[in-house]
Amino acid sequence: MKTAFLFAGQGAQYTGMGKDLCDKFPEADEIFKSATNALGVDMKELCFTGPDEKLMKTENTQPAILTVDIAVSAVLKNMGIHPDVCAGLSLGEYAALVHAQVFDFADAVRLVRKRGKFMQEEVPVGVGAMAAILGLERIVVDEIIKLASNEGIVEGANYNCPGQIVISGEKKAVEAAVNITGEKGGKAIMLPVSAPFHCSMLKGAGEKLEKELESVPVNSLKIPVFSNVTAGYYADDEIKDLLVKQVSSSVLWEDIILRMLEEGTETFIEIGPGKSLSGFVNKTARKADKKVTTFNVQDMDSLKKLMEYKI
Repeated sequence: MKTAFLFAGQGAQYTGMGKDLCDKFPEADEIFKSATNALGVDMKELCFTGPDEKLMKTENTQPAILTVDIAVSAVLKNMGIHPDVCAGLSLGEYAALVHAQVFDFADAVRLVRKRGKFMQEEVPVGVGAMAAILGLERIVVDEIIKLASNEGIVEGANYNCPGQIVISGEKKAVEAAVNITGEKGGKAIMLPVSAPFHCSMLKGAGEKLEKELESVPVNSLKIPVFSNVTAGYYADDEIKDLLVKQVSSSVLWEDIILRMLEEGTETFIEIGPGKSLSGFVNKTARKADKKVTTFNVQDMDSLKKLMEYKI
């Protein structure tokens, strides 16, 4: 029986995240101190008290979530809970790579702050948009994307799980896709985002990130990590290249979970704020007729549930 660590990404943040674990565990507190020193930003204040408007700013959100993800994983590591494999949703992939000892945490937290800034600045606010399409098969959503592309750029951004796909692109084209979704019998919800993430409109942000990555040391993987871009395992020599592509490529999350299921992963531990990834796993497993056990660890209550199971 294999265990996977799944690291939360942007969108899962909330004011107060990580506080009780930081108060209880010195190893978590040390991660927050490291982030503060690396960025010159009081990470405890940002994560614990916000305000929300400050925390929701992409260049703040990304290092904040990475900090919480790694603080939680440090607690689990000290408890002797280790994964056979890791993955992270978008930003969460950086946490997976830190846990696999590819990046030093201080380097990673500086990098994702710049990543967030590049992504936010690449497309003027109001030009891009994103929407979640619910209740339709992937083949139907791909058809919707093709039809809506007559209005401009629109692409599949996040293939989260059966019946939930997020699209991204130019506002007019995304709105066209929303209308077509209704005609196809599905449901579409425009998302309150500030940029069209994971589509070709952010290619320039990836190019800026590539320059930043040139000076960041990369170590060999100590734990297998899945890539959002390929839904396959990272190789040591393709880490930087895939992280650049990830900014403007689809996140193949459902494909990653299916691969884990096929390889015998039965326990999935979602690390960091929110519970979305656990939900995606459960939906994917049900469709694949696989039995899984899922946990989320983000605070003392959720940690206790995991420890009761392990005991």
